[in-house]
Amino acid sequence: MRSLRTYAIVGWICLALAGIATGQSAEVQREEKTSKYMESVRHQPGLLTAFLRQMPKGGDLHVHLSGAIYAESFIDWASENALCVDRTTSKLIRAACDSCESYNNKPSVRCAYQDHILYDQLIDAWSMRNWHPAEESGHDHFFATFDKFGPAMQNHVGDAFAEVAARAASDHLQYVEVMHTADGAAAAILGTKTGWDDDFGKLREKLLAGGMAEVVASVRQQLDSDEARKKEVLHCGTAQAAPGCPVTLHYLYQVLRGLPREQVFAQILLGFELTKADPRFVGFNLVMPEDYYVPMHDFDLHMRIIEVLHKFYPATHVSLHADELWTGLVPPEGLRFHIRESIERGGAERIGHGVAVMSEDDPIGLLQEMAKKNVLVEICLTSNDVILGVSGDRHPLPIYMKYGVPVALATDDLGVSRSDMTHEYLRAVETYGLSYGELKWMARASLEHSFIAGDSIWSDGPREGYVPPCEISFRGSGIPNSACKAALEHSERARVQWQLEKAFAEFEKKF
Repeated sequence: MRSLRTYAIVGWICLALAGIATGQSAEVQREEKTSKYMESVRHQPGLLTAFLRQMPKGGDLHVHLSGAIYAESFIDWASENALCVDRTTSKLIRAACDSCESYNNKPSVRCAYQDHILYDQLIDAWSMRNWHPAEESGHDHFFATFDKFGPAMQNHVGDAFAEVAARAASDHLQYVEVMHTADGAAAAILGTKTGWDDDFGKLREKLLAGGMAEVVASVRQQLDSDEARKKEVLHCGTAQAAPGCPVTLHYLYQVLRGLPREQVFAQILLGFELTKADPRFVGFNLVMPEDYYVPMHDFDLHMRIIEVLHKFYPATHVSLHADELWTGLVPPEGLRFHIRESIERGGAERIGHGVAVMSEDDPIGLLQEMAKKNVLVEICLTSNDVILGVSGDRHPLPIYMKYGVPVALATDDLGVSRSDMTHEYLRAVETYGLSYGELKWMARASLEHSFIAGDSIWSDGPREGYVPPCEISFRGSGIPNSACKAALEHSERARVQWQLEKAFAEFEKKF
């Protein structure tokens, strides 16, 4: 005969399951109503944009710090840095500036505040605004911007962090992974000083003995200062705290793969060392145009370097740019292996861009491998359009989705592209007819595939449901019970994911 205690336990379980079922039903109803509203405004761009602006979007996993800043900010920072600009090239320079009245070739950037022609010229030269494809390719104009505005970043990294966080908040993002070459040129200089050795283990030891620890310490100290500046700009911790304060920023160390091999090796090593030393650095990536000579010629070398060094740092996360290429940009053989090598040798858990995937050897087999290994692709629709001219039916986003490869939308260089995450979502909806449910899944996937530390709130991915401690809490009151609260306290990833789910619940209540 069963005891009363047994009946009580069974009753509690039944009530809990009923609560979950009721919560699931309410959640499904909210999502269905929200989806119906989006369908009702799908062909009304203004209303659709307003809907997507307010929609929670999770994380931006592919964003370069300097490329994320709008040209107007660079003009302000260049002015504060007392820089001049060459009118003929729009490049910032450190020199004795000509007076504003002289209309000579090298005025102070400050002159742009009174000279609307110069002001507009700088914005057009430092971004894709008013770019004319008949005069210059999108690829060349885009990548030329960085050398032009680069000096404006000096002493303004903290301000840049603040701008990234502020824009993320306005887009209803909870998280951003920022690619940032945080050491300036320190690792590259150390690499040149140390020289080359074909034995990667020995070269690592030489760099570690030659001053890499000092570079790591300097980067961490500078990051402390830059993050303090970000909080100051956003008034975090005060009654006037800006909406960007709750946005979580983490960093991917940005390796410049177009540099000489000894410098690239040193930067890759620094990327590994930083992730070991500082939890704010959650991984690293290789950047610079993939079609340039050194990135193409040394691609296999770079993968071998990562493959060998990864054995010393098995916990380090890696996301790699691969196939930010298209037919004609490089010879056909240059399109056949970059994604596969990045995954199988470089250990990439995420791929940035992946535009030319169907030009890889055995593309269907590669897509199936990516789905099986759960490798996410960071999809940058605006960037791929303006740089490569790839959009619409030529873009592989629908193919990735067809084969079950996880994807998340990303901004890449929103300042240079003059875009934001809302318009990445808008482009995805208008071009590919994505549903609200598909967008919601992408937002969740961005956090599930982020490099944030800790366990997920999902039992086996967003499609499978919450982990048990948080299932009842979220389906019910939305307030974590003691067991769920303990799970959240032990996982930063879970906390950010919980923020997203709460944001979805509040957003969907409106409909």
